[in-house]
Amino acid sequence: MRLALSAGIGGLLFGYNTGVIAGALLYIKEEFGDVDNKTWLQEIIVSMTVAGAIVGAAIGGWYNDKFGRRMSVLIADVLFLAGALVMVVAHAPWVIILGRLLVGFGVGMASMTSPLYISEMSPARIRGALVSTNGLLITGGQFLSYLINLAFVHTPGTWRWMLGVSAIPAIIQFCLMLTLPESPRWLYRNDRKAESRDILERIYPAEMVEAEIAALKESVLAETADEDIIGHTFSDKLRGALSNPVVRHGLAAGITVQVAQQFVGINTVMYYSPTILQFAGFASNKTAMALALITSGLNAVGSVVSMMFVDRYGRRKLMIVSMFGIISCLVMLAAVFNEASNNAPKIDKRDSRNFARNATCPAFAPFTAFRAPPSNWNCMKCLRYDCGFCANGAYEYAPGACVVQSADMKALCHSKGRTFFKDGCPSKFGYLAIVFLGLYIIVYAPGMGTVPWIVNSEIYPLRYRGLAGGIAAVSNWMSNLVVSETFLTLTHAVGSSGTFLLFAGSSAIGLFFIWLLVPETKGLQFEEVEKLLEGGFRPSLLRPTTRENQVLTP
Repeated sequence: MRLALSAGIGGLLFGYNTGVIAGALLYIKEEFGDVDNKTWLQEIIVSMTVAGAIVGAAIGGWYNDKFGRRMSVLIADVLFLAGALVMVVAHAPWVIILGRLLVGFGVGMASMTSPLYISEMSPARIRGALVSTNGLLITGGQFLSYLINLAFVHTPGTWRWMLGVSAIPAIIQFCLMLTLPESPRWLYRNDRKAESRDILERIYPAEMVEAEIAALKESVLAETADEDIIGHTFSDKLRGALSNPVVRHGLAAGITVQVAQQFVGINTVMYYSPTILQFAGFASNKTAMALALITSGLNAVGSVVSMMFVDRYGRRKLMIVSMFGIISCLVMLAAVFNEASNNAPKIDKRDSRNFARNATCPAFAPFTAFRAPPSNWNCMKCLRYDCGFCANGAYEYAPGACVVQSADMKALCHSKGRTFFKDGCPSKFGYLAIVFLGLYIIVYAPGMGTVPWIVNSEIYPLRYRGLAGGIAAVSNWMSNLVVSETFLTLTHAVGSSGTFLLFAGSSAIGLFFIWLLVPETKGLQFEEVEKLLEGGFRPSLLRPTTRENQVLTP
């Protein structure tokens, strides 16, 4: 547990640095007008960590196989520290983007190294639970980021503190990793057999050590024979990996679960949850962040559930049940946001005209004289024209004013005791958005939240484990980049309702491919998983019946 928790701090940093931007972005927009006015700049600040993670995961796979798991974690910590310091001193958006990129390199390396290191240091019977500690710390990091966000709301330099705090766990992990050993499997593979045996004797009961070493020896001999045929360079190794049926079948399963994890839309919730809650009608930054803390906390609780059940009920079953729940919640969220949009408060023509001199939204101005506004002109229509909505002072859901969106108009609206909306509208359905976001997290976290990382730490041959794990992690981060970079654009194009419906559709596709390609690895030794994948996995529904087997057997 000491080892798993120490290595798992990489997961904590992964979670913190991806989650903290959700709250920090609200205050970065207040300090830099360009960021507030340009959706694409907000998306770049959010997604630059993801872009860096793609590179970090790609390089991390090679670095893990070349220099070891422990050294890879240490390098990731240095990158986390450098990125945090750059963001603290940022004087312009491009400096924040640079810091986010450096942190992304560390996130990418940690995302595939921490679970791999823990997995190779764990006995098979509790491997799933120990690797789940990394998932728990990822979600714990996200929860911590929301707490830190709230703690610094009233502190000068708000977002700088939020982004800079991540330097502390990076320093702690760096010091702890100096006291921990290298992976025994990596050591054995690199002809450091005495060190490997010493570490295995500290992990396994005495009677099991010889069996572990024998299995390792068999695996390494087979891989060495392959290496003599294939070659030693990176391109040779990549070609050899893709020509190996075990690796190919493992990558089909590993990439499937990593891509599916992202296209359920989870990181739109984690990166943009305060923004999503503002879409649902909670205008205050602080209120939106406090409510977002609920979803983040549920994510952490779900990871604990995963630790309890992943070695009892299996990886495959947890993911399939999780996906059914995710699809149901996404459909309900789409319905909630659709109702909220259709029932948004109407626009009061007189209030909009008399609110202040030159205050009326330009798109609505023609209707303030003699023409009656069309029936579909409500708060949501007003916001789509980049205007603001000043809610009715007496009753928030009554017709209000559609005005120019600016800091002055926001201040004037507040001075009249009214609430100013620019991202979402007053809605009686807001509480339902919180309920279904919470349910979405509850069904996501125990299955699709942690299990894809467990599966990818188990299904590749030792020689290719770093390389193949890196490829799968890159697919995860590339999918993450697509989702996070397009979320705000999608919500502007098709609305929140349409966006969640799209995620429900992509989740259904992911469910099908998980059922089709991903085997159960619960309780299996690494070498047993290799044998399972040699001939490729097929779900029981598609396997030949006993009679068909008899007919096909010569």
